[in-house]
Parts: sequence; C-alpha cells; structure tokens
Amino acid sequence: MPDILTYDPEPRAANFTPPPLSCDSHVHVFGPAARFPYAQGRGFTPVDAPKETLFALHRLLGIERCVIVQSAVHGMDNRVVEDAIAAGGGRYLGIALAPASVPDAELARLAAAGFRGVRFNFMAHLPGTPVDDVLALSRRLAPLGMHLQVHFESALVHTVGAALAASAVPVVIDHMGRVDAALGPDHADFVALCHLMANPLFRVKVSGVDRIATAGTYPQGVALARRLVESFADRCLWGSDWPHPNHTHVPDDAALLELLPEIAPDAGLRQRLLVDNPARFYRFE
Repeated sequence: MPDILTYDPEPRAANFTPPPLSCDSHVHVFGPAARFPYAQGRGFTPVDAPKETLFALHRLLGIERCVIVQSAVHGMDNRVVEDAIAAGGGRYLGIALAPASVPDAELARLAAAGFRGVRFNFMAHLPGTPVDDVLALSRRLAPLGMHLQVHFESALVHTVGAALAASAVPVVIDHMGRVDAALGPDHADFVALCHLMANPLFRVKVSGVDRIATAGTYPQGVALARRLVESFADRCLWGSDWPHPNHTHVPDDAALLELLPEIAPDAGLRQRLLVDNPARFYRFE
C-alpha cells in the first residue's frame, strides 16, 4: 500500500490575516521517516510531513506560534516533536505521548525541552489507558506545570470526560470532543461537553470543524465552535490539525483559517482565541 498524503503539498495564502502572535494550537509532524522512524503497529503510513513543511505553511498563513502534538504514527518516541521545538526558536512548543507510568525524570526532561502536557487517546482505533491511571499521573504533572490533553470519542464525554474533573491539572479536550455536528447543539454529547466546560479546570480546542461536520465550509461544525467560543471565551484554543491524519478528505488549510471570523465573530474574541489564551496557557516566551 502506498504512503498516504494527508495534506495539500501546495497550500495557498488565506484571505484572512490573523492577529500578531497568533497560535496554531494543534498540529502534528511526521518524519522524515529516515531520521524519525514510524512506530510499529501504526494505523497507517503517511507521506512525510516534517517540521520544514509545517514552518513554511505557518509563514504563508501568518501564524507565529504553534503547539505540536505527538502523533500515534510515531508512538511514544517524542524525538520528532522535540526536534521541531528545538528548531522553532521559542515559537513552537509540544504535547507528548507517554505511558501513565512514565518516570518522573523523563517528565522533567520533557518539560525542560518545551513539552507542556501529555496526551491520552480514548478512541477505538488507538490503544487506551485506564482513566484512573491518567488521574494518578496528573498528580505528578502538577509540580512541572504540565497539563493533560485528551482525545475521546463523543459518547465518552459522559464517562471519561466526567471522571477527568478529578484531575490535579488542567484538562484540554481535543476537537470539541468529536461531537457529531449534524446532531446540533442540543444533542446530549454537546450539552455534556458544555457542562464540562463550566468547570474552569477544562479547556477545549475548537479544532476539527472539518472532522465533525460535512465537507464544504463545514457550517454545522462552525456553529458549534462559535457556541463554545462565545460561551467560554477565555478557555478555548484553535488549531488547524495539520497534516490532517485519519481524515475523510484533505482540507484546505487556508479555508480553515478563513473560517475564524465566523467562529470568533469579533476582533476581541479572535485575540483571545488565537493570541491571549494560548500565550497564557502554554507559557510562550
């Protein structure tokens, strides 16, 4: 089977200019595989999407800061993200993948290298970790100023999501909890997500409008993202999810950026979403 190209190799400039110091709070980097081998047992093999390609995309789009999330494609070998952070001149930070049993010394090393949190997946296509083990780890993350990031299937907002309220550190929910945007804002899963967000422990990434809604301009996903931004303006983060792994289509990165005036319809909301919230939460230099 050929390697899968998950991103547009010839992106265009956007018809929207983000404010200075805007942050893309959710991307991945893949490879180059010759230097950073892909994990055994991965779900697919992507075409390399290295840091140089990411940096060029951000220059094109006017994005000055970024948080790179370790991908399951590379497993728990975080060197590919650590390398990108080191090359980013203080403008790129990271989120690691690690077992809940990761030694304290390794956590401290990751924190010193620019990792701000540890991510856990609760998805059918990815291996999971018992939530009690994740909560136990949170107590060891607290002294390091690290947080939890979680990616779960929509229905798990009622169980895994609720359990994470006992975390000793902030919890970032990926991709709006993967709710089905076609079900609208009154569906039980989105209502439960908003209930979680009423707790100041939680943050949510209004990334993935292109994952939870149909193709085109993703109006249903945009509507839910806007609801979250307007309701929880100081605890929302935006991310492109480049290079879009495990997707149904290859999104237009400029088009995703151009949705921001709909997601955050005034300049003050966009400033908080793109600049102030990530600057404060991730502690950029």
